Amino acid sequence: MKENLQQILAHFHIELFQHDLIQWFQAEKRDLPWRKEKDPYKIWVSEVMLQQTRVDTVIPYFYQFIEKFPTLDALADAEEEEVLKVWEGLGYYSRIRHLHAAVKEVKEKYGGRVPASKEQFSSLKGVGPYTTGAVLSIAYDIPEPAVDGNVMRVLSRIFYITDDIAKGSTRKKFEQIVSHIIAHDNPSDFNQALMELGALICTPKNPSCLLCPVQRHCRAFAEGVEKQLPIKTKAKAPKHVAFRAVVLVNEEGRILIEKRPSSGLLANLWQLPNDEHAPTLNEQEFIKEISERYHVLIRSMERIDTFEHVFSHIVWHIEAYKAKALQLQIDRKTTKWVTADELKQYAFPVIYQKIWQAYE
Repeated sequence: MKENLQQILAHFHIELFQHDLIQWFQAEKRDLPWRKEKDPYKIWVSEVMLQQTRVDTVIPYFYQFIEKFPTLDALADAEEEEVLKVWEGLGYYSRIRHLHAAVKEVKEKYGGRVPASKEQFSSLKGVGPYTTGAVLSIAYDIPEPAVDGNVMRVLSRIFYITDDIAKGSTRKKFEQIVSHIIAHDNPSDFNQALMELGALICTPKNPSCLLCPVQRHCRAFAEGVEKQLPIKTKAKAPKHVAFRAVVLVNEEGRILIEKRPSSGLLANLWQLPNDEHAPTLNEQEFIKEISERYHVLIRSMERIDTFEHVFSHIVWHIEAYKAKALQLQIDRKTTKWVTADELKQYAFPVIYQKIWQAYE
């Protein structure tokens, strides 16, 4: 690797590259809410939100989240139900559960101050190498590499690297490269500039090479192969799962909701009664299953529509119904009968929100 790294960096003008990249960033950077101050907590929240999610989607959620939890202590002291509700719709809920656990640890161990030590910060729940590098460099000006998919794409092209970016070994290679080329006098702008370049110029399909501030350093551009990079093996096709869900309304107009298990997909979120665990039932078997499982007597049932939601590894196809039911049992630990107004206080996966909107 060491020799390889020397070969990669041979004849590469590091200081000139830093200058061209940072000068462009300072002139062209987007006005984003988490860039307004160097608050490590807010930078951390933004980095967690930006994993797997576009900037435009994140901005309103970031404002809403910081308004509700303006400080690390406020988030650490909040109930999980309240935190999930504010995150509702952003998806990838393990992110917020890990962040919530991590800020509690920061409050307990470090007096509510985000640690500036790589060892301490990276040991927190859900904090990987990218988040470590991003938060420490942006908030504390520590020259740590922050390498995500965007940065790997940019550097694959700059250095004409054909290693598969889906492999962990390739990420490590890029982390070593960034460790060597990062601007030690301004690591914050350097790392943000690489990310910004990937977002605005060095885009996946049609990079704007003629507008690129570091075009003269780019080996893939010089060879005319920038569109062929990066190399990435395709992920497995997602699994398709079809099942039914029902808006169950009792004689008082209350709706039955159910809490999902505390681990696994969409853990601890709320949902409508469904047969997700037994998706091959016919309609009559479905009615029997729902009646027995939720202790209701279904009087009438009507189809609403079919809804689809794509996760990274699975696609749900839910056929949704509405039904009038006689309630045979009071609330249990994982189920509740709530009014339409009360329902708004609970965090639901996006697909169940869509079913509810269609029902309304």
